[in-house]
Amino acid sequence: MRYFLAVAEELHFGHAATRLYISQPSLSHQIRKLEETLGAPLFVRSSRRVQLTAAGRTLLQEAPVALAALEQAVQRTRLAGSGTTTTIRMGYTPVANFGTFTVLLDALREEHPGLTIVAREIFSAEIPERLCAGDLDIGLALSPPPTDGVGSEVLRREAVSALLSTRHHLAAAPKIPLAELRDETLLLFPRRLAPAYYDGIVAACLEAGFTPEVCAFEDPPVNAMLARLSGGHEIGLAPASFAEHAANLGTALTVRDVVDPLIAADLSVLWPTNDLTPAIENVLATARRRAERHGWLHRPAA
Repeated sequence: MRYFLAVAEELHFGHAATRLYISQPSLSHQIRKLEETLGAPLFVRSSRRVQLTAAGRTLLQEAPVALAALEQAVQRTRLAGSGTTTTIRMGYTPVANFGTFTVLLDALREEHPGLTIVAREIFSAEIPERLCAGDLDIGLALSPPPTDGVGSEVLRREAVSALLSTRHHLAAAPKIPLAELRDETLLLFPRRLAPAYYDGIVAACLEAGFTPEVCAFEDPPVNAMLARLSGGHEIGLAPASFAEHAANLGTALTVRDVVDPLIAADLSVLWPTNDLTPAIENVLATARRRAERHGWLHRPAA
């Protein structure tokens, strides 16, 4: 395009060639290639002068806009390649929204102000496949299964706690041995939303000597759980941060530690291993720093 602009401004092939530090035949060849590509002559050439055609005048008007857009695209691409600025599409499980996702989002805004975070609430089971499909750049999932093409690292390990009505007969106990839930109905996220997390709770109950009676509440799971628990007849099992947040909503709910055995809930950060861009590496580094600062991996399981 710069060859065309030089000729269009000089209206003289010789002067334009001198300005571009190339030979006149080479410049003429470049202009002919551009005309062949566009399918229209750009100049009327004669032995006495050079004039722009209608197509040439149109290109002269549009070229600066196109070049500016191209330069902006090149600059954005360079910045994205360096991780300085880009858009990160993040999917996070609903339970990460309480004390994990918000902390990470604030940290990213502080450490990488050029990053634009587009966040979507997605259930854990869907996040790995969304990463593989290229729909997401980063995920926060609860106990995700190993998936080819997806890197995974535990970001926060916490206890599974009991969330129950203040009117429930077990609410008076400071801690609840898991075996005490033998005759209770347990509210859990549907298995399809976080299979490994669900199976871990069932396995812990079997270890404690009983097969749990489970009620898996359907969408919207968070609101469904709180509404059901307020009735006082069921007990919800959820990661401690989620349970504590729900109890603080003023819904007459309380939280109790579940012990003997402790049940761990692992929230992991996930990323596509086949496209580990500098921006994704920056997000991972920030997440690790925040996990260290807040002791997310150093706290006891209960």
